[in-house]
Amino acid sequence: MSATAKSQTSIARLLLEWYRAGHRDLPWRRISDPYRIWVSEIMLQQTRAQTVIPYYERFLERFPTLESLAGAPETDLLALWSGLGYYSRARNLKRAAEAIVRAGDFPRDYDAIRALPGIGDYTAAAIGSIAFGLPHAVVDGNVLRVVARVENDASDITAPRTRQRFRAIAQDWLDQAPRDAGTFNQALMELGAVVCLPRNPACSACPLRDLCRARDAGTTAQLPVKLRRQQPVSIRATVLLVRRGDEILLKQRSHHETRMPGFWDLPGPEDLPTVRVGECCGEFRHSITHHRYTVQVFRATLGNGRLPGSFGKALAWFHTERLGEIPLSTTARKGLKRAAVPCHLTI
Repeated sequence: MSATAKSQTSIARLLLEWYRAGHRDLPWRRISDPYRIWVSEIMLQQTRAQTVIPYYERFLERFPTLESLAGAPETDLLALWSGLGYYSRARNLKRAAEAIVRAGDFPRDYDAIRALPGIGDYTAAAIGSIAFGLPHAVVDGNVLRVVARVENDASDITAPRTRQRFRAIAQDWLDQAPRDAGTFNQALMELGAVVCLPRNPACSACPLRDLCRARDAGTTAQLPVKLRRQQPVSIRATVLLVRRGDEILLKQRSHHETRMPGFWDLPGPEDLPTVRVGECCGEFRHSITHHRYTVQVFRATLGNGRLPGSFGKALAWFHTERLGEIPLSTTARKGLKRAAVPCHLTI
Protein backbone atom coordinates (compact mmCIF):
# COMPACT_ATOMS: atom_id res chain seq x y z
CA MET A 1 0.00 0.00 0.00
CA SER A 2 1.25 3.47 -0.85
CA ALA A 3 1.63 6.27 1.64
CA THR A 4 -1.56 7.90 2.96
CA ALA A 5 -2.76 11.26 1.71
CA LYS A 6 -1.47 12.82 4.91
CA SER A 7 1.96 11.30 4.34
CA GLN A 8 1.93 12.45 0.72
CA THR A 9 1.26 16.01 1.86
CA SER A 10 4.09 15.69 4.36
CA ILE A 11 6.46 14.35 1.69
CA ALA A 12 5.75 17.30 -0.61
CA ARG A 13 6.04 19.83 2.22
CA LEU A 14 9.18 18.30 3.72
CA LEU A 15 10.93 18.04 0.36
CA LEU A 16 10.13 21.63 -0.60
CA GLU A 17 11.21 23.00 2.78
CA TRP A 18 14.45 21.01 2.65
CA TYR A 19 15.26 22.09 -0.89
CA ARG A 20 14.52 25.76 -0.28
CA ALA A 21 16.70 25.74 2.82
CA GLY A 22 19.76 24.87 0.72
CA HIS A 23 20.77 22.94 -2.38
CA ARG A 24 23.60 22.72 -4.90
CA ASP A 25 24.10 25.93 -6.86
CA LEU A 26 23.98 24.59 -10.40
CA PRO A 27 23.91 27.04 -13.35
CA TRP A 28 20.70 25.64 -14.86
CA ARG A 29 18.86 26.26 -11.59
CA ARG A 30 19.29 30.02 -11.90
CA ILE A 31 17.16 30.33 -15.05
CA SER A 32 13.69 29.71 -16.46
CA ASP A 33 14.66 29.76 -20.15
CA PRO A 34 13.31 26.48 -21.63
CA TYR A 35 16.17 26.31 -24.17
CA ARG A 36 18.86 26.36 -21.50
CA ILE A 37 16.93 24.02 -19.22
CA TRP A 38 16.52 21.61 -22.13
CA VAL A 39 20.25 21.68 -22.94
CA SER A 40 21.07 20.95 -19.29
CA GLU A 41 18.64 18.04 -19.07
CA ILE A 42 20.02 16.44 -22.22
CA MET A 43 23.58 16.78 -20.95
CA LEU A 44 22.60 15.40 -17.55
CA GLN A 45 21.33 12.15 -19.09
CA GLN A 46 23.76 9.46 -17.91
CA THR A 47 26.24 12.14 -16.76
CA ARG A 48 27.04 13.64 -13.35
CA ALA A 49 26.26 17.31 -12.72
CA GLN A 50 29.83 18.32 -11.89
CA THR A 51 31.03 16.81 -15.17
CA VAL A 52 28.32 18.64 -17.12
CA ILE A 53 28.92 22.17 -15.79
CA PRO A 54 31.98 23.16 -17.92
CA TYR A 55 30.47 21.57 -21.04
CA TYR A 56 27.17 23.36 -20.41
CA GLU A 57 28.83 26.74 -20.03
CA ARG A 58 31.01 26.34 -23.14
CA PHE A 59 28.06 25.03 -25.15
CA LEU A 60 25.84 28.02 -24.35
CA GLU A 61 28.67 30.45 -24.99
CA ARG A 62 28.98 29.00 -28.51
CA PHE A 63 25.23 28.38 -29.06
CA PRO A 64 23.35 30.99 -26.97
CA THR A 65 20.06 30.55 -28.83
CA LEU A 66 17.96 27.87 -30.46
CA GLU A 67 18.64 29.47 -33.83
CA SER A 68 22.40 29.33 -33.40
CA LEU A 69 22.23 25.65 -32.47
CA ALA A 70 19.86 24.78 -35.32
CA GLY A 71 22.17 26.44 -37.88
CA ALA A 72 25.44 25.06 -36.50
CA PRO A 73 27.62 22.63 -38.48
CA GLU A 74 27.48 19.19 -36.90
CA THR A 75 31.28 19.06 -36.59
CA ASP A 76 31.24 22.19 -34.39
CA LEU A 77 28.55 20.68 -32.21
CA LEU A 78 30.38 17.37 -31.82
CA ALA A 79 33.68 19.11 -31.06
CA LEU A 80 32.04 20.91 -28.13
CA TRP A 81 30.39 17.67 -27.00
CA SER A 82 33.63 15.69 -27.34
CA GLY A 83 34.45 13.91 -24.10
CA LEU A 84 30.90 14.09 -22.73
CA GLY A 85 29.89 10.75 -24.26
CA TYR A 86 26.58 9.39 -25.58
CA TYR A 87 26.96 11.44 -28.76
CA SER A 88 23.53 10.63 -30.14
CA ARG A 89 22.32 13.18 -27.56
CA ALA A 90 24.13 15.96 -29.42
CA ARG A 91 22.75 14.96 -32.80
CA ASN A 92 19.21 14.70 -31.41
CA LEU A 93 19.66 18.10 -29.78
CA LYS A 94 20.39 19.66 -33.15
CA ARG A 95 17.50 17.82 -34.84
CA ALA A 96 15.13 19.02 -32.13
CA ALA A 97 16.44 22.59 -32.38
CA GLU A 98 15.76 22.56 -36.11
CA ALA A 99 12.21 21.30 -35.49
CA ILE A 100 11.55 23.97 -32.83
CA VAL A 101 12.84 26.76 -35.08
CA ARG A 102 10.58 25.54 -37.88
CA ALA A 103 7.62 25.52 -35.46
CA GLY A 104 8.38 29.06 -34.32
CA ASP A 105 8.63 28.57 -30.54
CA PHE A 106 9.58 26.09 -27.85
CA PRO A 107 6.62 23.73 -27.19
CA ARG A 108 4.81 24.37 -23.92
CA ASP A 109 2.82 21.19 -23.33
CA TYR A 110 4.10 17.81 -22.20
CA ASP A 111 3.14 15.78 -25.28
CA ALA A 112 4.73 18.27 -27.68
CA ILE A 113 7.94 18.37 -25.64
CA ARG A 114 7.92 14.56 -25.45
CA ALA A 115 7.66 14.34 -29.24
CA LEU A 116 10.99 16.10 -29.82
CA PRO A 117 13.97 13.92 -30.87
CA GLY A 118 15.99 12.60 -27.94
CA ILE A 119 13.35 13.37 -25.29
CA GLY A 120 11.71 10.65 -23.20
CA ASP A 121 9.22 10.70 -20.33
CA TYR A 122 11.75 11.84 -17.73
CA THR A 123 13.25 14.68 -19.78
CA ALA A 124 9.84 15.92 -20.92
CA ALA A 125 8.63 15.98 -17.31
CA ALA A 126 11.76 17.81 -16.14
CA ILE A 127 11.64 20.48 -18.87
CA GLY A 128 7.87 20.90 -18.64
CA SER A 129 7.80 21.25 -14.87
CA ILE A 130 10.87 23.47 -14.44
CA ALA A 131 10.29 25.77 -17.42
CA PHE A 132 6.49 25.89 -17.52
CA GLY A 133 5.24 24.48 -14.19
CA LEU A 134 3.60 21.46 -15.82
CA PRO A 135 2.55 18.95 -13.10
CA HIS A 136 4.40 15.85 -14.34
CA ALA A 137 6.63 13.88 -11.98
CA VAL A 138 10.19 13.07 -13.01
CA VAL A 139 11.26 9.45 -12.66
CA ASP A 140 14.89 8.47 -13.16
CA GLY A 141 17.21 6.10 -11.29
CA ASN A 142 17.54 8.48 -8.36
CA VAL A 143 13.79 8.89 -8.02
CA LEU A 144 13.16 5.14 -8.32
CA ARG A 145 15.60 4.61 -5.45
CA VAL A 146 13.86 7.20 -3.25
CA VAL A 147 10.42 5.71 -3.94
CA ALA A 148 11.61 2.14 -3.33
CA ARG A 149 13.05 3.12 0.06
CA VAL A 150 10.27 5.41 1.25
CA GLU A 151 7.74 2.69 0.35
CA ASN A 152 10.05 -0.20 1.38
CA ASP A 153 9.18 -1.84 -1.92
CA ALA A 154 11.44 -4.69 -3.09
CA SER A 155 9.93 -4.96 -6.57
CA ASP A 156 12.34 -5.14 -9.52
CA ILE A 157 12.78 -1.57 -10.80
CA THR A 158 13.79 -2.83 -14.25
CA ALA A 159 10.28 -4.27 -14.72
CA PRO A 160 7.96 -1.92 -16.67
CA ARG A 161 5.09 -2.63 -14.27
CA THR A 162 7.19 -1.56 -11.27
CA ARG A 163 8.41 1.59 -12.98
CA GLN A 164 4.84 2.50 -13.90
CA ARG A 165 3.69 2.01 -10.31
CA PHE A 166 6.60 3.99 -8.87
CA ARG A 167 5.86 6.77 -11.35
CA ALA A 168 2.28 6.87 -10.05
CA ILE A 169 3.57 7.15 -6.48
CA ALA A 170 5.89 10.02 -7.41
CA GLN A 171 2.98 11.67 -9.20
CA ASP A 172 0.84 11.32 -6.05
CA TRP A 173 3.56 13.11 -4.09
CA LEU A 174 3.80 15.86 -6.73
CA ASP A 175 0.04 16.34 -6.83
CA GLN A 176 0.22 17.65 -3.26
CA ALA A 177 2.38 20.56 -4.54
CA PRO A 178 0.84 21.39 -7.95
CA ARG A 179 1.96 25.04 -7.93
CA ASP A 180 5.56 24.04 -7.22
CA ALA A 181 5.98 21.22 -9.74
CA GLY A 182 9.38 22.35 -10.98
CA THR A 183 10.77 22.94 -7.49
CA PHE A 184 9.34 19.66 -6.23
CA ASN A 185 10.89 17.69 -9.09
CA GLN A 186 14.26 19.34 -8.56
CA ALA A 187 14.01 18.61 -4.83
CA LEU A 188 13.23 14.95 -5.46
CA MET A 189 16.14 14.62 -7.90
CA GLU A 190 18.44 16.45 -5.48
CA LEU A 191 17.48 14.12 -2.65
CA GLY A 192 18.45 11.07 -4.71
CA ALA A 193 21.66 12.69 -5.93
CA VAL A 194 23.12 13.92 -2.63
CA VAL A 195 21.32 12.16 0.26
CA CYS A 196 19.54 8.93 -0.73
CA LEU A 197 22.69 7.51 -2.31
CA PRO A 198 23.02 3.97 -3.69
CA ARG A 199 25.66 3.17 -1.05
CA ASN A 200 25.96 4.73 2.39
CA PRO A 201 22.88 6.98 2.17
CA ALA A 202 22.90 9.95 4.55
CA CYS A 203 19.68 8.96 6.28
CA SER A 204 20.27 11.26 9.26
CA ALA A 205 20.21 14.25 6.85
CA CYS A 206 17.13 13.10 4.93
CA PRO A 207 13.98 15.22 5.28
CA LEU A 208 11.87 12.07 4.73
CA ARG A 209 13.62 9.92 7.35
CA ASP A 210 10.58 9.78 9.65
CA LEU A 211 8.37 8.64 6.74
CA CYS A 212 10.86 6.17 5.25
CA ARG A 213 9.60 2.61 5.67
CA ALA A 214 12.90 1.07 4.59
CA ARG A 215 14.70 2.96 7.35
CA ASP A 216 12.18 1.68 9.88
CA ALA A 217 12.56 -1.89 8.58
CA GLY A 218 16.35 -1.76 8.29
CA THR A 219 16.23 -2.63 4.57
CA THR A 220 17.71 0.57 3.09
CA ALA A 221 20.89 -1.12 1.89
CA GLN A 222 18.90 -3.80 0.01
CA LEU A 223 16.83 -1.31 -1.99
CA PRO A 224 16.14 -0.72 -4.76
CA VAL A 225 16.07 -4.20 -6.29
CA LYS A 226 17.44 -4.49 -9.83
CA LEU A 227 17.31 -8.05 -11.13
CA ARG A 228 17.95 -7.88 -14.87
CA ARG A 229 21.63 -7.11 -15.04
CA GLN A 230 23.52 -7.92 -18.21
CA GLN A 231 26.89 -9.48 -17.51
CA PRO A 232 29.80 -7.21 -18.49
CA VAL A 233 31.96 -8.22 -21.45
CA SER A 234 35.73 -7.65 -21.08
CA ILE A 235 37.61 -6.57 -24.22
CA ARG A 236 41.30 -5.77 -24.68
CA ALA A 237 42.35 -3.31 -27.38
CA THR A 238 45.44 -1.47 -28.64
CA VAL A 239 45.81 2.09 -29.93
CA LEU A 240 48.90 3.71 -31.44
CA LEU A 241 50.44 7.10 -30.78
CA VAL A 242 52.17 8.18 -34.00
CA ARG A 243 53.81 11.62 -33.87
CA ARG A 244 55.37 13.96 -36.40
CA GLY A 245 56.84 16.78 -34.36
CA ASP A 246 53.89 18.48 -32.66
CA GLU A 247 51.37 16.61 -34.83
CA ILE A 248 49.40 13.48 -33.93
CA LEU A 249 48.06 10.94 -36.44
CA LEU A 250 44.33 10.31 -36.04
CA LYS A 251 41.77 8.15 -37.81
CA GLN A 252 38.25 9.37 -38.50
CA ARG A 253 35.38 6.99 -37.92
CA SER A 254 33.38 6.18 -41.01
CA HIS A 255 29.84 7.53 -41.27
CA HIS A 256 28.81 3.93 -41.91
CA GLU A 257 29.84 2.99 -38.37
CA THR A 258 27.08 2.95 -35.78
CA ARG A 259 29.20 4.24 -32.87
CA MET A 260 30.35 7.87 -32.99
CA PRO A 261 30.58 8.34 -36.79
CA GLY A 262 32.70 11.33 -37.76
CA PHE A 263 34.78 11.31 -34.57
CA TRP A 264 38.56 11.09 -34.57
CA ASP A 265 40.38 8.25 -32.79
CA LEU A 266 43.92 7.11 -32.25
CA PRO A 267 44.54 4.46 -34.94
CA GLY A 268 45.00 0.78 -34.19
CA PRO A 269 47.55 -1.66 -35.64
CA GLU A 270 44.98 -2.80 -38.21
CA ASP A 271 44.88 0.75 -39.63
CA LEU A 272 48.65 0.93 -40.16
CA PRO A 273 49.91 -2.37 -41.57
CA THR A 274 53.52 -1.14 -41.99
CA VAL A 275 53.78 0.50 -38.57
CA ARG A 276 56.70 -0.13 -36.22
CA VAL A 277 55.39 -0.51 -32.68
CA GLY A 278 57.56 0.85 -29.89
CA GLU A 279 57.21 1.17 -26.13
CA CYS A 280 53.96 0.90 -24.20
CA CYS A 281 52.90 4.20 -22.61
CA GLY A 282 50.44 2.48 -20.30
CA GLU A 283 46.81 1.51 -20.42
CA PHE A 284 43.40 2.86 -19.48
CA ARG A 285 39.90 1.51 -18.97
CA HIS A 286 36.79 2.58 -20.79
CA SER A 287 33.18 1.42 -20.49
CA ILE A 288 30.40 1.51 -23.06
CA THR A 289 27.12 0.07 -21.75
CA HIS A 290 28.07 -3.45 -20.58
CA HIS A 291 31.39 -3.57 -22.45
CA ARG A 292 34.52 -3.07 -20.35
CA TYR A 293 37.58 -2.12 -22.43
CA THR A 294 41.18 -2.29 -21.31
CA VAL A 295 43.15 -0.26 -23.86
CA GLN A 296 46.94 -0.27 -24.18
CA VAL A 297 48.68 2.75 -25.73
CA PHE A 298 51.88 2.16 -27.73
CA ARG A 299 54.20 4.66 -29.34
CA ALA A 300 54.73 3.84 -33.03
CA THR A 301 56.33 5.09 -36.24
CA LEU A 302 55.27 4.58 -39.84
CA GLY A 303 57.34 1.94 -41.56
CA ASN A 304 58.08 4.05 -44.64
CA GLY A 305 57.07 7.43 -43.26
CA ARG A 306 53.93 7.50 -45.42
CA LEU A 307 50.29 6.89 -44.72
CA PRO A 308 48.88 3.71 -46.30
CA GLY A 309 47.03 4.57 -49.48
CA SER A 310 43.89 2.57 -48.74
CA PHE A 311 43.39 4.44 -45.46
CA GLY A 312 44.69 7.84 -46.52
CA LYS A 313 41.30 9.55 -46.55
CA ALA A 314 40.50 8.37 -43.02
CA LEU A 315 43.91 9.28 -41.54
CA ALA A 316 45.15 12.80 -40.95
CA TRP A 317 47.75 14.73 -38.97
CA PHE A 318 46.58 17.26 -36.37
CA HIS A 319 48.67 19.72 -34.41
CA THR A 320 48.22 19.23 -30.67
CA GLU A 321 46.90 22.79 -30.34
CA ARG A 322 44.05 21.97 -32.75
CA LEU A 323 42.78 18.88 -30.96
CA GLY A 324 40.21 20.89 -29.02
CA GLU A 325 38.67 22.06 -32.30
CA ILE A 326 37.67 18.62 -33.63
CA PRO A 327 35.29 15.90 -32.46
CA LEU A 328 37.76 13.73 -30.58
CA SER A 329 36.63 10.40 -29.12
CA THR A 330 36.80 9.79 -25.39
CA THR A 331 39.20 6.90 -25.97
CA ALA A 332 41.53 9.19 -27.93
CA ARG A 333 41.43 11.73 -25.11
CA LYS A 334 42.23 9.08 -22.53
CA GLY A 335 45.01 7.66 -24.71
CA LEU A 336 46.63 11.06 -25.21
CA LYS A 337 46.44 11.74 -21.49
CA ARG A 338 48.01 8.36 -20.70
CA ALA A 339 50.82 9.12 -23.16
CA ALA A 340 51.32 12.56 -21.55
CA VAL A 341 50.81 14.39 -24.83
CA PRO A 342 50.78 18.16 -24.09
CA CYS A 343 47.43 19.37 -25.39
CA HIS A 344 44.51 21.34 -23.99
CA LEU A 345 41.69 18.85 -23.58
CA THR A 346 38.96 18.22 -21.03
CA ILE A 347 38.65 14.50 -20.22
